[in-house]
Amino acid sequence: MNLTIQLFATFRNNRFKEAQMQFADAITLGQVIAELEITIGEVGMVLVNGRHAPMDQELSDGQLVALFPMLSGG
Repeated sequence: MNLTIQLFATFRNNRFKEAQMQFADAITLGQVIAELEITIGEVGMVLVNGRHAPMDQELSDGQLVALFPMLSGG
């Protein structure tokens, strides 16, 4: 299946801003994150088609996945 992956902030370091990627059918959001070599603990927010999504959500062809790292500051 084809997904559009958008990375934000530090997730872009040595990666990409946006990419069309191929994944196996019936893949979950958590599995996509693992394939991108990002640990779940680094993830602050995940959106699928603009809506918050749980890590066990199964994805469908053509969806947009946006990944944001944990943020800190003040």
